[in-house]
Amino acid sequence: MVLGLVVGTVVATRKEAELTSLKFLLVKPCDSTGKPTTAAPVVAVDAVGAGVGEVVLYASGSSARQTQVTKDRPVDATIMAIVDSVDVDGAAGYQKNPA
Repeated sequence: MVLGLVVGTVVATRKEAELTSLKFLLVKPCDSTGKPTTAAPVVAVDAVGAGVGEVVLYASGSSARQTQVTKDRPVDATIMAIVDSVDVDGAAGYQKNPA
């Protein structure tokens, strides 16, 4: 899985029937602090109710088709978790709601 920052939404009114009712988000890979990297963004199916501005974990390839939402559907990236915090070597990295 990869850490990513949701930076936008993708709307497709015409699509393969297997993709009907799926929500698409634009995700940019990010570092452990939640800062986007220079890597290209990906379009990911949202399996957990994520929104723009949230740091998420997403999977790509065959792993993207292992959720109840995406099972046997033609997807290559799926958001599988909304991140609350990241700790690196005992130090706080990203915090969803910093105190």
